[in-house]
Amino acid sequence: MTVPQVYVGPVAEPAAVEAVRRGGGEVVASPREATAIAWLDWRPEHRPALVAALHPGIAWVQLPTAGIESWLADGVIDDARTWTNASHAFAPAVAEHALALTLAGCRRLAQAARARTWDEAIQGTTLRGATVAVVGAGAIGRALIAMLAPLGAEAIAVTRRGRPVDGARETVAAGALASVWPRADVVVLCAPATAQTRRLVGAEALAAMRDHAWLVNVGRGALVDTDALVRALDAGRIAGAALDVVDPEPLPDGHPLWTHPRALLTPHVASPRAVEAATLAELIGENVARLAAGREPLGVIDPARGY
Repeated sequence: MTVPQVYVGPVAEPAAVEAVRRGGGEVVASPREATAIAWLDWRPEHRPALVAALHPGIAWVQLPTAGIESWLADGVIDDARTWTNASHAFAPAVAEHALALTLAGCRRLAQAARARTWDEAIQGTTLRGATVAVVGAGAIGRALIAMLAPLGAEAIAVTRRGRPVDGARETVAAGALASVWPRADVVVLCAPATAQTRRLVGAEALAAMRDHAWLVNVGRGALVDTDALVRALDAGRIAGAALDVVDPEPLPDGHPLWTHPRALLTPHVASPRAVEAATLAELIGENVARLAAGREPLGVIDPARGY
């Protein structure tokens, strides 16, 4: 068994340090001594320090975020070593938030909360028997599918290649996504942002969706054409949209989505910061243990694919 020599930076947070040791690794004080780096800071201004810490002996780097497009754009991620994202750390919390948005939409909670008079016409529906399309069945999507089953909803998982996903009634390859829009009562976006997924949901997809369908986005804002979505909501083309991520982000004050009766927004808080440090530390410990045992870590990034 190889003992990973892990540099925890830019600040050696106690939870991460303990996780490295619990996973069978050794924490080192300098990147020069390290064979691996657990990087805990997502802010762009600290990324040059990470790049400076890299050397040929660094075999693995753990990033602190699920989305990695900005790291790629900043030239941080290379193909000289293994990089992992934090999607597995945040999956339960983000999936829980996706479920909350889905239920809020189906039950019309946003309309009821905004009402200023008693209106029994605000009637929602149930997820029992509903078809939920989960677009992007990675760690977050799979966690959501498991949460949907006890509520009696059936999931269609959309993945790049269409390989079967546990718990899903059906798995569809990304190339056949057009066949999914008309069959779903709820569409939940959990996919990464890449050149191929940018504005995945535009006017054509929205026109193909059921008029009672809800669109939920906990993936990336760039997956949705915001202008097309506003037009579809204005026209009543779909029942509504519940969004934790938007494009642009942050959404400007005064944007139509803020007050739209068919929209429900949360400010990119699906993974609460109050729990992120603990869940990221758990992932670091798990991945250190996997590396020590010669196994592949969770969340391996493919720079060519962009996720």
